[in-house]
Amino acid sequence: MVFLLGKPSFKISCFENEGPLHFDISLHINIMVLRGVTVMPRNYRLDSIQNRIDYAKIFNYERPKLRPTMGGGAGGVGVGFDLDEIVRMFQFRHNKNMLRFQERLLQQEQDKFIDHRFSKQLVRRLTNLTGEQLDSFMVLYRPSYQFTLASSDYEFQSYIKICLEYFKPTEAKKEKAF
Repeated sequence: MVFLLGKPSFKISCFENEGPLHFDISLHINIMVLRGVTVMPRNYRLDSIQNRIDYAKIFNYERPKLRPTMGGGAGGVGVGFDLDEIVRMFQFRHNKNMLRFQERLLQQEQDKFIDHRFSKQLVRRLTNLTGEQLDSFMVLYRPSYQFTLASSDYEFQSYIKICLEYFKPTEAKKEKAF
């Protein structure tokens, strides 16, 4: 038996067959059965929670600070500073990178929240826009994180409808240009 590309094959003499025209070749393939996979739709809340678990060290990072520590030894009470914090204070590049990474993770989380509320499905349902017009509208009138967070559903949908009124004249001008 010879193995070619992980498939077992057998050597058979050509003279054992009925003739050169009746020579059939087949390879035996082992088919492994895999476990079933359940695909869940994306949920920005669960993604955010998992992201905070995965990057807990980054999300909980604070700049190093000098804080007095109290210690009680065999002879009495003493006041001092944590040497590890002092060393961390002079790791400028590390501190700067950690804070940048923390800001980037927070920005990504905020963007996903905006994407969740300001979805194409919602905008399509309220405006009846499709295709390139919908894409343009989504880019031009993307709300801020603060507004998205603070507004009620009614206020948010009113914002989309008001933006549509501003969007229609600009689209009409573009169509006249072509």
